[in-house]
Amino acid sequence: MLRVLRETGWTLQNLIIWLKRTSAVPVRNSFGKQYQIIAFATKGESPRVFHRLRIDAPLRPEHRQPRKEGVFVTDCWDDIRELTSGYFAGEEALRTETGERFHLQQSPLALLLRIILSSSQVGDWVLDPFAGTGTTGVVAEQLGRHCVLIENAPRNVQMIRRRLEVQRPADSIERWRHYYRFTPNLEEIWPVDGIPVWGRETQKVLFEEQTNPCSLRL
Repeated sequence: MLRVLRETGWTLQNLIIWLKRTSAVPVRNSFGKQYQIIAFATKGESPRVFHRLRIDAPLRPEHRQPRKEGVFVTDCWDDIRELTSGYFAGEEALRTETGERFHLQQSPLALLLRIILSSSQVGDWVLDPFAGTGTTGVVAEQLGRHCVLIENAPRNVQMIRRRLEVQRPADSIERWRHYYRFTPNLEEIWPVDGIPVWGRETQKVLFEEQTNPCSLRL
């Protein structure tokens, strides 16, 4: 991936380490993998837009008291929990009528929130060429960004459409706003006025297949 970015004219700014908090992929002859690498690359030597986010990071055991103005986000993200397997993933995970996970690699809202918030302005366009269950679009709309989603699995496409339509409470990003309150220009990049408020409806039947009855719920 890094070679392709370099050969197509992108400039690597950071390799971000997303350290997952509760699960690791077991490996027989080496340490289990518990992180994901995110490449932050730009067209040109510097980004068109970059916002230095400040967060109210959890207090570590070696720290005596929380910082009064939070801390800047670095290239190590250990404060965003992945959507674990089973019911530990909580209400955010999309599920079928039988309770099974709809998509085992569903990205958490908090992850896309940080990426979009740091790298775009209100009214900008965001592209996700591998949309999956549409988390990028869900977050982008709530931040006042436009979004283009590309997905080739019809089942996922239908989920994306209904997820954007229903706007379930579990997909609201409002619960993280306080976490970013120390960001100096937060009101500019995450405005409250004029942005849709999510959570008006919940638990609607997503779709039913007549040939193979299967209901999925949001």
